[in-house]
Amino acid sequence: MSVPATTPPAEPTEGRPRPALSPSRAMDFKQCPLKYRLRAIDRIPEPPTRVQLRGTLVHTVLEELFGLPRAERLPERAAELSEPALARMLAEAPQVAELIGAEERAGFLAEVRALVETYYRLEDPTSFDAESCEARVEVESADGVLLRGFVDRIDRAPTGELRVVDYKTGRAPGLTQELKALFQLKFYALVILRTRGIVPTQLKLIYLADEVTLTYAPEEAELLRFERTLAALWAAVREAGRTGEFAPNPSWLCGYCAYRPLCPEFGGTPPPYPGWPEGGAGESEAEILAEALAE
Repeated sequence: MSVPATTPPAEPTEGRPRPALSPSRAMDFKQCPLKYRLRAIDRIPEPPTRVQLRGTLVHTVLEELFGLPRAERLPERAAELSEPALARMLAEAPQVAELIGAEERAGFLAEVRALVETYYRLEDPTSFDAESCEARVEVESADGVLLRGFVDRIDRAPTGELRVVDYKTGRAPGLTQELKALFQLKFYALVILRTRGIVPTQLKLIYLADEVTLTYAPEEAELLRFERTLAALWAAVREAGRTGEFAPNPSWLCGYCAYRPLCPEFGGTPPPYPGWPEGGAGESEAEILAEALAE
């Protein structure tokens, strides 16, 4: 079912961020074009969830951990980082208190510390230094696709090889979700290739909820084929942007979608299409980081 076209497609507009592809935005369009539109073009905010806030806090703790000297990156020191990080989150975003009330904070911090403790059973952060943590990457591919995101961690060996690491606070994917995880790994590998001219030796997803790591050793020829896949996907996005036809694609995932009240499949009406943004300002660091954490 397509969105009713009550008005002609809006003309391209300036002043709004230029849409780009990240792993999550690409998967949004593949899953449901209307969801992509409401997130990336209309930019309708979604209420944060407790799970997302927990993931944000774990990422913050691990980033700050690698900012310490090696000798200080001990489990007890990592545990100490979570409470002040939560205090900063509450000060910067008062709405967080609505999700994590004062009586819940001790339990919430215990969940965060448990996930960080799991990290130590998978890696020893005192044995190496990270080249960068939470690094913003943005590059235009050979086909003109703007690729964008935050990479949790990049390690460089003394011999120059690169390892890209992404933390996940959820559980490792089942068989039906492995392709999504592989898509994300290839995406990051392609971004590194285009920004640095280097194919990473290894990409690693660390799933903290169940102590699982998923690794991938990319090859340049495979990444170039993947780049063409992204170009084809972007062409479909741009065509939808030209016509304003972002059709909903109902599935079992609709039950978890914050935009369900706006979806015509469920009796809702999306707002008038605002037109495809051209040449607007970029997304803020906070917006891109929030998107990366949702991957």
